[in-house]
Amino acid sequence: MTFKKVIRVLRNILIFFFLSTIFAVVAYKYIPVYVTPLMIIRCGEQMIDGEKPILRHKWVPIEKISKHLPMAVIASEDNRFPTHNGFDMIEIKKAMKENETRRKKRGASTISQQTAKNVFLWPRSSWIRKGFEVYFTALIELAWSKERIMEVYLNSIEMGKGIYGAEAAAQYKFNTKAARLSKGQCALIAATLPNPIRFNSTNPSSYILRRQQQILRLMRLLPPFPEK
Repeated sequence: MTFKKVIRVLRNILIFFFLSTIFAVVAYKYIPVYVTPLMIIRCGEQMIDGEKPILRHKWVPIEKISKHLPMAVIASEDNRFPTHNGFDMIEIKKAMKENETRRKKRGASTISQQTAKNVFLWPRSSWIRKGFEVYFTALIELAWSKERIMEVYLNSIEMGKGIYGAEAAAQYKFNTKAARLSKGQCALIAATLPNPIRFNSTNPSSYILRRQQQILRLMRLLPPFPEK
């Protein structure tokens, strides 16, 4: 293959990548996200471990999710979500400074970044995935409203083993609907999000209960979402 042909193939691949990803982002502005790469990967991992794959997920519009849940995840995960452009530079700088001395590195991913990762990418961290994450985060911040980002986030995030999204979490963890989740239940769910497989909102440890109280205090200080 000549050099010109290689360049032509690479150009066509890049054009296809940009057109297909932009189309997907625009499409998901309007249509529900019924399945994500993370859901498929988790099912595969369960099968490899000899387990029956579990996938509990039901899309619901944000109007059918408790108003307390967006507040709880903002308080827990991303205090500046309503105002940043997808990347919280204040938290990124803090994390970089803290990570100079921390043994266990902490991240500074925003809700927008987590949404981009959950919907379009894979869970295992790498510099390649981080690069794609920046790209998709910029796209969804450009194409979607903050309310749409939150809606997709609350419907796609992992909330337990085989449990994805607010409706499945409400049903299988609290025997209720997402719309009826209490403030305390929403804070419990948010408290487990750093590691929803390890931490259980149904039978919370003392650590998760302390996190719940911290989140509840922060929720009282935050303006409502979305701001009217």
